Amino acid sequence: MKITLITVGKIREPGFVQAIAEYQKRLSAYCSLKIIEVTDEKTPDTASAADEDLIRRKEGDRILRHVVKDPSSYVISLEINGRQFSSEEFSAHLEKQAVAGKSHFCFIIGGSLGLSPSVTGLADLHLSFSKMTFPHQLMRVILLEQIYRSFKIQRHEPYHK
Repeated sequence: MKITLITVGKIREPGFVQAIAEYQKRLSAYCSLKIIEVTDEKTPDTASAADEDLIRRKEGDRILRHVVKDPSSYVISLEINGRQFSSEEFSAHLEKQAVAGKSHFCFIIGGSLGLSPSVTGLADLHLSFSKMTFPHQLMRVILLEQIYRSFKIQRHEPYHK
């Protein structure tokens, strides 16, 4: 199983770097994980709607260069208005896709302005962890933890609740 996480921007805070490294280590027992960070665009405080669309488009183009879209891949974009799951439902959904022949899961986390329509239109699933907004750095940790939890659930292995 391959997991690719495509994200906009770099992780800077040492605590997040450590947490991500910990989940990379844990996930190595279950899958091949690749994290791709694409450059974010600076958003001026006075950005117009057109400026924001251009920023999303530029970041989207960078993301799309790394998305593998073939019969074995399943693309998941993280979006505030996406579908919400419990951890058990998320695990079951991923397992169902794997049984159907999906062996490469590509998760996409956009920049501070969200994702461009070209990226969201490519996604097989629009996923939301909450209606709340989270910092992108924290969202990476949350996503990796839930992927790890999903593998533990699928294998009936103990993990804290």
